[in-house]
Parts: sequence; structure tokens; C-alpha cells
Amino acid sequence: MYYGNTGTHFSGNLWSGLKHSFRQGSSLTKLIYINIGVFLFIKIVNALFVLSGYPETSYAIFLDNLGLPAYWGFFLYKPWTIITYMFTHFSFFHLLFNMLWLYWFGSFFLNHFSRRELTGVYFLGGFSGALVYLLCYNLLPFFRTSLFHTTAIGASASVMAVVFAVCCYLPHQRIYVFLIGSIKLIHLALFTAVIDLLSIPSANAGGHIAHLGGALFGCLFIVGIRHHLNPARGAASFFQKIGGLFSGSPRMDVRYRKPVSQMNDREYNEYKKQKDERINKILDKISKSGYESLTREEKEILFKSGK
Repeated sequence: MYYGNTGTHFSGNLWSGLKHSFRQGSSLTKLIYINIGVFLFIKIVNALFVLSGYPETSYAIFLDNLGLPAYWGFFLYKPWTIITYMFTHFSFFHLLFNMLWLYWFGSFFLNHFSRRELTGVYFLGGFSGALVYLLCYNLLPFFRTSLFHTTAIGASASVMAVVFAVCCYLPHQRIYVFLIGSIKLIHLALFTAVIDLLSIPSANAGGHIAHLGGALFGCLFIVGIRHHLNPARGAASFFQKIGGLFSGSPRMDVRYRKPVSQMNDREYNEYKKQKDERINKILDKISKSGYESLTREEKEILFKSGK
């Protein structure tokens, strides 16, 4: 998170491959592609402005219309920025590190949860980070002098939500960190949270506050899961209906309008066929990646089928 003050045949095949990868990819793939696409669009437009003799104009336009303003009054005139800010990066390394974290922990996440839940955590984590950022800047006297010329951009709050969801769900899972060695995920989460907390008085205060807001939602998501509450799935369904972007590759959800006892022969045969295909896909996944690679939904389907 950063906050600032105010064709050839080959290319045709490449473009077709990218479109196919986006359409068939998981929600993780699509989130990364969208972040990269927005970044490239900003850079291309900026290059056009530079060539036209206006080197600083495009960044000011993008920051003003895509970044999340700290002041409530400005935000109310630009409500869309609560979504656009979480896909906007100006710096290559800002984008790179956010996408690396999203890829690593998003892959962890998808080993235990669904694609829809990943999308929900990404968006709701971004909303949570934005809300904490807005509240702090508008209520705390410390930020009074910078309130009217502060804007937040970056996927960090959303990424932190995914990171902390994984760390809270698998607290004792160990990963290898370069130059540090093996470390438990819970220790990584605590270290990250402490660094953000201690860094609030720095120049990037808004970014660190948004990180903590996203991290808070990631923890609350796991608490909700353990108490059979799942706002992330509902949020993802909402965004899926609006844009249809995050449904992932076609998959079969075994849902039936009629009880089995009320089905005719044709309906029952179709029901049985779909159920068997779903179970076979789950068993294939177990044979390739092990039982722990299943999502909660897949484990529930397998458990019910064994009754």
C-alpha cells in the first residue's frame, strides 16, 4: 500500500493465449491479471502524455480518479475509488511485491478454500482497509494537517487480508523465508502486524493503517468460518453477478431443486451422473495432490457421499 500527496501473427497468438488464460484461470489468476492490466494501462497513457509534453499530468489524473481520498467529503464524490484503489499501482516494485504476496498466499488459500471465497476476501479486505484508513484520517487529530491532500492506492490491504486469513487458518504451518529460515505462519503474521503498527508515524502512514485494516478482516474471516459464518462467499457472488469476472473456469456445482424422492427417472439419472462426476473429480484431486489439497466444500461433498 502506498499513499501520496496531491500486430503481428505472434502478437495475435499471444493475445489469444492471454485471453484464454484469463477466461479459464482461477480467481487468483484474474485478480493478478487485472492488477497488471491497470498498471500497464496507466504506464501507456503516461508515456503518451510525456510524448505530448505533459509528463506529470497523467499521474495526477489517475491518482485523483482511481486513488482513495482520505477526506470523507472527497470520497463521497468519488465512491468508486473504494474499489479502484485496490487495483491501482504506479511503481513497478509496488505492483511486483503485492502480486508476489498475492500469488504465494493466494495459492495457499485455494488449497483450503474456494475461488469464490478468495475473491470475497480480496474485496472485503480492501473495503476493510479503506474503512480503517478513512476512520483514522477523519477522526484522529494526528492526521489533521494531511487529511485534505492524502490519497491511498495499492492492493496491499486486500493482499494482507488473504495473507492473514491463511496465517490464522494454518498458524503452525512452516514456510522457508530467505535469510531467515523456517518460520511459522503465525509468527510471520505477528511480525508483519507489528512492523505496520510501528510504521504508522512514518511517511506512508495511510498505507500501514490500510494494511492493518485488511489484516483485521483476514482474521475475522477465519473466526467467521469457525462459527459457520462466511461473508466472503456472499460478497464474491455479488461481484460475480455484476461483472462475471471471477467465476473461474467452468465448474459443476451439484445443486438440485427437487428432493431425490420427487425426481422422475430422467432427472434422477442426470442427478446421479453429475454427482458421480463430481466425486470422481474430487478423488482424482486426492490422488494427485493429497487429501489436504481439497477445499472445505469438496471435503463436505466427499463426507456426505460416504454416508
